[in-house]
Amino acid sequence: MSRKIWGGRFREETDALVDKFNASIGFDHRMFEQDIDGSMAHCRMLAARGIITEDEASQIVEALGEIKREMSRGELSMDPAHEDIHSLVEAALVDKIGAAGEKLHTGRSRNDQVALDVRLYVRDKIQRALELIRELQVSLVRVAEENLDVIMPGYTHLQRAQPVLLAHHLMAYFEMLERDKDRYQGGLARVNVMPLGSAALAGSTFDLDRDMVSGELGFDRVSRNSMDAVSDRDFVLDFLYNTAVLMMHLSRMSEELVIWSSQEFGFVVISDAFSTGSSIMPQKKNPDLPELIRGKTGRVYGHLMGLLTTMKGLPLSYNKDMQEDKEALFDTWDTVEICLEVMARLLPEVSFNGEHMREAAGRGFLTATDLADYLVRKGITFRKAHEIVGRMVVFAGEQGKELGDLSMDEMTGFSRQIEEDVFEWLDPEGCVKRRNIPGGTGPETVKKCLEQAKEELGL
Repeated sequence: MSRKIWGGRFREETDALVDKFNASIGFDHRMFEQDIDGSMAHCRMLAARGIITEDEASQIVEALGEIKREMSRGELSMDPAHEDIHSLVEAALVDKIGAAGEKLHTGRSRNDQVALDVRLYVRDKIQRALELIRELQVSLVRVAEENLDVIMPGYTHLQRAQPVLLAHHLMAYFEMLERDKDRYQGGLARVNVMPLGSAALAGSTFDLDRDMVSGELGFDRVSRNSMDAVSDRDFVLDFLYNTAVLMMHLSRMSEELVIWSSQEFGFVVISDAFSTGSSIMPQKKNPDLPELIRGKTGRVYGHLMGLLTTMKGLPLSYNKDMQEDKEALFDTWDTVEICLEVMARLLPEVSFNGEHMREAAGRGFLTATDLADYLVRKGITFRKAHEIVGRMVVFAGEQGKELGDLSMDEMTGFSRQIEEDVFEWLDPEGCVKRRNIPGGTGPETVKKCLEQAKEELGL
């Protein structure tokens, strides 16, 4: 006779290979805290409704507390003979208190039980992700403040474009992370729906107080449709998508650290403590950490696409395919957690070569737009000014000069409106200082941006 919780229907034991293929205990054991917390709340509700006695509930809750502590200490074996964490906890409970433990599952199914556990898990990880994002933002703000006067080339198409403050560049990532927090907050609202009481798919015949369980577990509301509640994994997809976008932002930041640390750029040096070397080339110092973050972004994208594909053809309601949500979810969380921790630690270990960055901002005609704006102020239309400056750039390039190196005679050969004050417009520092409009790279604007960010972060 089968010892499985559903074994009454079966005359034969399941094949060992089926057990191995079917089991999820190897990965869903990490939800033991959420599973036990949900079971405790369910148990107290059953007693409040008179479905089990107060004495039985007391025994169950006390024993579940012991099991939780034992699992936390690693004292309770995650026996692979059990299909999943839910059946393992129930078996451990029955071993401790006997038949009273068999009453815990009254009024619920593994379908709504697992939906509850996964929602609690995702909710916990969203809250932790928000904390880690804040820590990374703190690192960004502090590094930006330390380098507030550093001028560098801003890029479009990876070509030098206009001078900007390094702090302004860094704070662009702060804004990306703000949007990541907003997305996680939106996901938090959608995940915080209590599914327990939906049972297998149709609800329960017992008079369950779903609101009581919801309140005890900190949910905002209970689910309105039992079939949707047990088959919904949108909240997991939300988490995977939000994390994929966050990883994309971390990957972009990583890419810049990789190329900036190359000899071709020479903008940054990453400390020895956060770099690695080569097994054959003694001179090498490699930016492996940002490279790994960049690389791990792909696996998070893969988990998102994998679960989208898994869910796309499932009929209502629960299907075993949905067991595939957990490994994707768990690995996604493990990946983004370590990447956020590493990046927050890595940024303060980066030294910026301000002199070299300033030198780079002075080469490549980065002040050309300012020269066009100068001509507009002299009464020339912008389109005509754009054409004039374009011809000046060609001429200066042929002479091996920057725009600021041209003589007055050479400049006035292109436009009689150009006067001695033009040189103020060809200085990278001046270009930056003229952009103090909201959102610009001007020093005063960037300082205000940093102060606002510090206030938001409680610094």
